[in-house]
Amino acid sequence: MTPLVSAPAVIVLSASVVAQAVNGRLVSGDPSRVFATISTDSRALPDRAACAPALFIALAGPTFDGHAFVPGLIAMGVGGVLVSAPVAAAGATAVIEVPDTLAALQQLARHVRRASRARVVAITGSAGKTTTKEMTADLLAATFRVFRNHGNLNNHIGLPLSLLELRHGADVAVVELGMNHAGEIRTLVGIAEPDVRVWTNVGDAHIGHLGSREAIADAKAEILEGASPASVLVANADDPLIMARIHACAGRTITFGEHARADVRAAGIRDHGFDGTSANVWIGGAVHDVRVPLPGRANLMNALAAMAVAADLGVPVADMLPNVAAFQPMPRRGEVTTLASGARLVDDSYNASPAALMRALEALAATPARRRVAVLGEMLELGDLAAVLHVACGRAVPAAGVDELIVVGGPAADGLAAGARAAGLAAAHIHRFADSARAADAVPALVGAGDLVLVKGSRGTRTDLVADRLKGRA
Repeated sequence: MTPLVSAPAVIVLSASVVAQAVNGRLVSGDPSRVFATISTDSRALPDRAACAPALFIALAGPTFDGHAFVPGLIAMGVGGVLVSAPVAAAGATAVIEVPDTLAALQQLARHVRRASRARVVAITGSAGKTTTKEMTADLLAATFRVFRNHGNLNNHIGLPLSLLELRHGADVAVVELGMNHAGEIRTLVGIAEPDVRVWTNVGDAHIGHLGSREAIADAKAEILEGASPASVLVANADDPLIMARIHACAGRTITFGEHARADVRAAGIRDHGFDGTSANVWIGGAVHDVRVPLPGRANLMNALAAMAVAADLGVPVADMLPNVAAFQPMPRRGEVTTLASGARLVDDSYNASPAALMRALEALAATPARRRVAVLGEMLELGDLAAVLHVACGRAVPAAGVDELIVVGGPAADGLAAGARAAGLAAAHIHRFADSARAADAVPALVGAGDLVLVKGSRGTRTDLVADRLKGRA
């Protein structure tokens, strides 16, 4: 890849520049008015001081319409508004009219992305996107000015809002692309125009919307679209659904994984469960002893993807290794905490899919403990496959050495209990709760010193309530 070009310190967004970038019409206000803040949330502009330098983009959604807040913001002196409906009295506010404010937000983000001259690394996959994004950004930050999108702002609104931050100057942007329906990645790729595309895996998240893993792979493969010969694809060599599709990418491919032909390859893997993973990693023509402190082989694969990106962008492997050894889990994505009771809690309550749950159970089995306790919430968006997938995960529970199973959620979660019973876990050690609030009341009494407790479930099941009760926060 060609050397990075330093980005400008700042991209000035004036009313005239914004109007031109979004093919809009400046109907009132000073064309030279400069916006320091771009917001789609009126609550982020609580007073005149916040309003004065801000451009408010009035998005219309199924439950709200930002246009309803425009008169109040104008009265507070907002710097500008981007609207798709006429404004009665604008005062000194710059008013930019467009047919579609969401499309205009995306066009403005694309304008900033191009003007910034930053390299963009875009990451997709069924699991591990956010962790891989954070790992990649951490490794690149040792050498470059790096922007990363915050949290999981990875959809058709969050991604453009993130890319707008490139106006402050960055050498590299690392972003994630999320989806739950076909066509969504295509839209995001069109906005981000990534130089480096990372495809981590294909799992069963959102299978209820898409119907099969093949369909999920096809939707994820939209990340390959629009690539040029100068583009780089970083792909999981161990995932046959990915490898069957990478021929569609016009750019250069770098593979990672355990496969013997992977460009960045791990061998001699030592699994320490929730205490991390060690391996011999071949990268840059040499082998290195690498320890990833995050749990399970999946996080080792995430680290390999991050190392592949960093190496291709010119970061020396010697500079990466201390950062790899210092990786920390994202909140509620495998955080390990020692509780007052002397037990250890693995808070993985951010989200869950069958594939991710299976990996978590493997890590649970590999981690020494007096007893193992699993608090497993219902996994959502699985459609007609919900029952069979919950049963399959439940059957893996006894093999993971689980002594006490707590099952939380609606009827689909019955499959977790049924599968565990069928695989040999006694009914007396299976505890069923309809919701996480009730489970949170009961679980502390089931946990003692030396125990290892895994808490995992889909976000909508709110197993974070159980984790917080164990931590003494609720």
